[in-house]
Amino acid sequence: MSNTKTTLKKQLAVANKKIPADLVVKNGKIIDVFTLSIIEADIAIADGVIVGIGQYDGNNVVDAKGKYISPTFIDGHVHIESSMVTPKEFSKLLVPRGVTTVVTDPHEIANVSGKSGIEFMLQNSDSIPLDVFVNLPSSVPATPFESSGSVLKAADLAPFFSHPRVLGLAEVMDFPAVRDGDDDMLDKLQATNDANGVIDGHGSGLDATGVNIYRTADISTDHECVTAEEAIERIQRGMYVLIRQGSVAKDLKQLLPAVNERNARRFLFCTDDKHLDDLLTEGSIDYNVRFAIELGLDPLIAIQMASLNAAECYGLKDRGAVAPGYKADFILLDDLTDISAARVYQNGELIAENGELIAENGEMLSVQEEQIDLPTELMNSVRLKKFSIKNLTIPLQHNRANIIEINPNSLITNHIVEEVQVKQNEFQSSVENDQLKMAVVERHHLTGNIGLGIVKGFQLKDGAIATTIAHDSHNIVAVGTNDEDLAKAIAAIEEIGGGIVIVKGNEVIGSLPLSIGGLMSPHPYNEVNSLLKQLHGALHELDISQKFNPLLTLSFLSLPVIPCLKLTDKGLFNVKEFKHITVQA
Repeated sequence: MSNTKTTLKKQLAVANKKIPADLVVKNGKIIDVFTLSIIEADIAIADGVIVGIGQYDGNNVVDAKGKYISPTFIDGHVHIESSMVTPKEFSKLLVPRGVTTVVTDPHEIANVSGKSGIEFMLQNSDSIPLDVFVNLPSSVPATPFESSGSVLKAADLAPFFSHPRVLGLAEVMDFPAVRDGDDDMLDKLQATNDANGVIDGHGSGLDATGVNIYRTADISTDHECVTAEEAIERIQRGMYVLIRQGSVAKDLKQLLPAVNERNARRFLFCTDDKHLDDLLTEGSIDYNVRFAIELGLDPLIAIQMASLNAAECYGLKDRGAVAPGYKADFILLDDLTDISAARVYQNGELIAENGELIAENGEMLSVQEEQIDLPTELMNSVRLKKFSIKNLTIPLQHNRANIIEINPNSLITNHIVEEVQVKQNEFQSSVENDQLKMAVVERHHLTGNIGLGIVKGFQLKDGAIATTIAHDSHNIVAVGTNDEDLAKAIAAIEEIGGGIVIVKGNEVIGSLPLSIGGLMSPHPYNEVNSLLKQLHGALHELDISQKFNPLLTLSFLSLPVIPCLKLTDKGLFNVKEFKHITVQA
């Protein structure tokens, strides 16, 4: 927050009660996130900044009518691309719920289109209701064991550090590069430190020694904890722990027992990856706060974690509290359990009410489609070498195979070995045994790479699913009960230029085109959500498990930095050993 001398003089005069405030909020119960208490007093605002708590006169007065006044919420780590809409559309989903700030990592689009992807995310998130801060992708590609659309070195990232909304370096997921002192990784870490930036971690599966290594490298956060013990281990070593509750990874219930009054200041919330439909039905960080309270956390601690803790973690000194010197970003809440924003204020202006955005003229903001100018490299991003059903053959000499086993609502998979059906020395998918064929097809550089494997746990009874949302390199990932539908789904993805396709009986029964890098749609969120509903209807026709989100689960089965077994375009990957292995056990 920067003030001119003239502005500061005015704010000081208001604070000193020499002149009336621009706006005074009266009759509210202020949530004090510093002392975890409630203050009943006026809030004086001048030029969008809170300048006083006490008794004040103002040119304009808002009667809070006994409502609680909370700081707005901050998502400490999110990939906007996972919502499948642009940052401008994304803001329309979050702001009415009281989430006015996010820290995003654009490594999804960067893995597809490099610097152009980062530039697009910065440009499209400029001058929107949501304050979008960016941590630069640290690992593009995430590992050298897959084919990415782009490679970003330290020199590629350097120019972005001067951007006012760039905070630091995003989740460092290439642990071996840090451990072994890889020169380019050290250059990225050094450049971030030189810019006084924050370095985010990605410590999935790390033991205490691994955490020590990350902290020595000045990596200060982790959002990959899945047990309370892991969370405590990181807190003890000076890290912030981001408690994640997204569409696939739902860690809040497991991690909350680690939080207590002594250590709560080292915890904050994030969503990481959350689909459009879940954002519409559940919400964003407001849902994390509600759920934490439902599980027994003190409401004031939950709100503190969602506001002040997140702001301090990322050095956002101008927000996170309802107090003098802070941006006048606050929410009016009816109670401390429902956490439903009756009104949302940003810079002292009412911007949302009862779940709807408000335009400058005071009217509700309608959702309208607008033309987006997109660089060529973000469009037409699906490029396949000549492909046929023969490319889907998995040769096996005997019937024991290494298999990826899904854990519902978790990014972590199991590495199991089972007997499978083999015919003429080729693997045969088995619906009865829930052993299905999976493929990852390289789609960036016409390499012709196709990784094949076996997955268990989808409970898919018929058909195939394919998508270009395949973390983190975003090749085509597909799963199916038969090779015909699997091949059809992959071909259909190429035809629509990226997105999600569902096939049954060799016919496409559901499709969601995502023309921006194969990850996002240029259309309004309500249109995208309508297509997403149709997709879920098509999934019902495949008689798939309803215990988890199959689309998001599939998209993470190609991520080779989270244990235990994943599939890349170069083959089956053992994350614990950090090497490729054969399907044959």
